Amino acid sequence: MKFWQSVSGWETEQLLDVARAAEDFGYWGITMPSHLLYPAELSAPYPYDGGVVPWSRTSPWPDPWVTIGAMAAATKRIHFTTGLYVPALHNVFDVARLVSTAAVLGGRRNRVSLGVGAGWCAEEFKFSGVDFATRGARLDEMIPVLRKLMTGGLTEHHGEYFDFDLVQITPAPAEPVPVYVGGTSEAALRRAARLGDGWVGRNSHEYELDDVLARLPRYLDEAGRDPKDFEVIVGVRGRPGPAVYEKYAAAGVTSFVCTSWAATSRFPTQEARLEGMQRFADRVIAKLA
Repeated sequence: MKFWQSVSGWETEQLLDVARAAEDFGYWGITMPSHLLYPAELSAPYPYDGGVVPWSRTSPWPDPWVTIGAMAAATKRIHFTTGLYVPALHNVFDVARLVSTAAVLGGRRNRVSLGVGAGWCAEEFKFSGVDFATRGARLDEMIPVLRKLMTGGLTEHHGEYFDFDLVQITPAPAEPVPVYVGGTSEAALRRAARLGDGWVGRNSHEYELDDVLARLPRYLDEAGRDPKDFEVIVGVRGRPGPAVYEKYAAAGVTSFVCTSWAATSRFPTQEARLEGMQRFADRVIAKLA
């Protein structure tokens, strides 16, 4: 059983401290949020939490790969992933180069993974000059292309959305970068089962997790995947104790994301958040990890 600490809402200048602290406290990894921008007006409501966006326009969104590279260089053991990055917003070569570089800075122990989603914010695509309607199909094609580019060898691809002759991107990580796919729709779960090394969920109520965990095995079976070789990474809302984590571990969850001491009124300062992280480590991780 592995525990990841979310840094959503943390001030950017605190992130090296939290990475070092998470490593000292026994967390498995850090999950890094990602949004390209926050538009003044949204054309469609946020797809979760009753449509209410759970952050403000001034919430920090540092570049995840610059930040992961810095945190990886400042630590020795802890792992890093994105939750969730939207590759279809970006040039495929830029994504491959950024992720590969961060993975290399993490050393030879495969400490960096890529958590991806199709994206929900139409304005991010509009202002990036990318078609929002084809984002899922672009991501489906992009994941295998990224895997090939990140091997560091000569690669070519001729598809519907990406078409290029032989190219090479270095530096390349010593081991393949795991790709975790997020989303709860049928298309997202099929994508995770077919193309991902695992599925990563948002911070969810137990009834929401129960629904996904009941559906996911069917998609894995359709894709010919062994659930034992498939990561399932989730966050459980509230203040769950060891019994809740044991229940979901028995249901196939391999990792849990801890978010309750992000930037909330209960933990208003860096010191308070680090103390919350340590209490959780003592109360739960030390018993279960």
